[in-house]
Amino acid sequence: MEKIPYLGHTLTRWQVGPSTFLALPEKGARLMNWHLTLGDGSVRDVIYWPELPALDDIAKVRGGNPILFPFCGRTFDRGDIHFWRDENNTRRAMPIHGIARQGNFQVTRLDERGFTSLFQPGEEARAAYPYDYEFTVSYRFEPLALFVELSLRNLDTKPIPWSAGHHFYFTLPWGEGRTRADYFIRIPARATLRQNFEQGQLHIGPRLGPEESLANKDLIDVFHTALKNNAVVFGERGGEDQIILRIGPDRVPPKPAVVVTWAPDDNSPFYCVEPWMGPANSPEHKTGLYHVAPSETQTFLVEVSLK
Repeated sequence: MEKIPYLGHTLTRWQVGPSTFLALPEKGARLMNWHLTLGDGSVRDVIYWPELPALDDIAKVRGGNPILFPFCGRTFDRGDIHFWRDENNTRRAMPIHGIARQGNFQVTRLDERGFTSLFQPGEEARAAYPYDYEFTVSYRFEPLALFVELSLRNLDTKPIPWSAGHHFYFTLPWGEGRTRADYFIRIPARATLRQNFEQGQLHIGPRLGPEESLANKDLIDVFHTALKNNAVVFGERGGEDQIILRIGPDRVPPKPAVVVTWAPDDNSPFYCVEPWMGPANSPEHKTGLYHVAPSETQTFLVEVSLK
């Protein structure tokens, strides 16, 4: 573990076996990059991070793993985007993907295998999410895997709603001379959903097979739900290199859990496979919206491993 300067900030770098992890635990609790040193000395990026001239607004950087809290995606209140309505019928502002990815964190654990960061909500975050709580992000790094746990502890006297998630930017393609069409994904979903970006409602999504090419445009902006097991697998067709993403410790995750597939265009150097506790706009439609009782804690655990 070592500290390195980067665009006016100080990153932490971990070397765990063949894997190197780079993170900025104090800002958005952002894992920025994961790369693997192969036997021939070459390097393979697993988690993508772009070349940047400056790091002025980390929330807008398309790379790493932005933390989505307290809600994922776009929230709506009666058709108006970027709002939600709390249990007191009060309309509140809520940025896309919530308030944590752009927020400040206090590092409470930093060791040779990872870190834990505690969210420090500012005035805008407290207005958007007016509760007394502790939200922590904990990473554990392994030679060929990472584990990340989101934890919400209720210090309030009333239940606290949440539906958090991750926005992993995976480097893809990772093989020289490959295109997205050379890669497959297997998501064990019984159903798919899409969101109406004008009003926020959920609609039935496209019919997809048990295995799809990552070049299939029908995958974009889809919530894969009613998961039959907790393992999502994607990788190069006919190759041995695969990435396995697991949601939670149980073989079958909670029914509202979703996996989101997204990329901005056909030529982007990354592809997003995102595990969420529930689909976007959960405060309004209530699907995937959880409540933490006073004095209790809820967690959301995700594992990403290489095969």
